[in-house]
Amino acid sequence: MAHIAKLRLLLFSALGPAIALLLLLSFAGYVVVGSNGILAWGDYSRQLGEAKAELKRVQQARADLRNRVDLLNPRRVDPDLSDELIRRQLGVIHHDEVIVPLN
Repeated sequence: MAHIAKLRLLLFSALGPAIALLLLLSFAGYVVVGSNGILAWGDYSRQLGEAKAELKRVQQARADLRNRVDLLNPRRVDPDLSDELIRRQLGVIHHDEVIVPLN
């Protein structure tokens, strides 16, 4: 009977550290394989590269639009762009048309 009491006391005294160890191991596992863990780092690096490439494309498109807007400034309109827009609006431009300037 005394051996069973000592064994029970030993098990109860080891229960707290065992639970703490399980919690520590679960946290360590989450650090490695969790959604924000070490293994997800490569995926985040790939997504960052894709986002930087997308940003570069958007900035280039924005610069192109800004250039086009500057060419359409009412104070100094680009004659080639205005001719192209007028011909497109009137429907007198064709997809295979080539314009050769004479000057």
